[in-house]
Amino acid sequence: MELTIGWLYPKLMSTYGDRGNVICLQRRCQWRGIGVNILPLDQDKKVEDFAKFDLIVGGGAQDRQQEIVMRDLRGEKAAVLKEKIEAGIPGVFTCGAPQLLGKYYEPALGKTIEGLGIFDLVTKHPGLNVPRCIGNIAFELVASPLVEEIQQMLGDCPIVVGFENHGGRTYLGKVSPLGKVVKGYGNNGEDGWEGAFYNNAIATYAHGPLLPKNPFLADWLIVKAIEKKYGERVDLKPLDDSLAHLAREAILRRIC
Repeated sequence: MELTIGWLYPKLMSTYGDRGNVICLQRRCQWRGIGVNILPLDQDKKVEDFAKFDLIVGGGAQDRQQEIVMRDLRGEKAAVLKEKIEAGIPGVFTCGAPQLLGKYYEPALGKTIEGLGIFDLVTKHPGLNVPRCIGNIAFELVASPLVEEIQQMLGDCPIVVGFENHGGRTYLGKVSPLGKVVKGYGNNGEDGWEGAFYNNAIATYAHGPLLPKNPFLADWLIVKAIEKKYGERVDLKPLDDSLAHLAREAILRRIC
């Protein structure tokens, strides 16, 4: 059994250490004897490469880097990525990556950056003089069937923790929020929602990086990737996540 993890524009979209999500997925596969290949999907990759992944990870970027990415992620590349997500190929997209998958992003300076329109959401920067949304965040998962499937895996659905650092404010259309904010700003600091969930794609402002802090999300992504590739449901061998659990509990005690 083998999985290919697509890493979306790692040279341009790894501003906040989100490569940790890639490493987490890679190690949790290897520890279980699942073969894993990391496929960097940079500007030099062809359309055919965008069709090869079984699971995809996208990270954060500054406005300038997002513009460069969106110029490259057009036409056939965009069509292939959209086709994969619509087909239910799992992925996790943090910070700037969800903005690319939304309808558009209005930066503080410069022209509106058109997105791919995969997620029904828009992001707007309120201006350079408005404080950024920065700090630890905790939220309860609310998206279905994500909640039910994690409950089936664990017996419960833990609170997710992360760290947010974003100037843009995201507003959801007809797309499910990923979670309900317990502590922090979330999408916009107004409506109480954090992230978005569409098919098997997770969009969130939670860095940290996200998956090492919340390994049950990494395992859910791996299970869905195997299910989509091999057409079978698997029960992953349990790993010793006691340190991750203690770390998450310590953060929750500190901020909640």
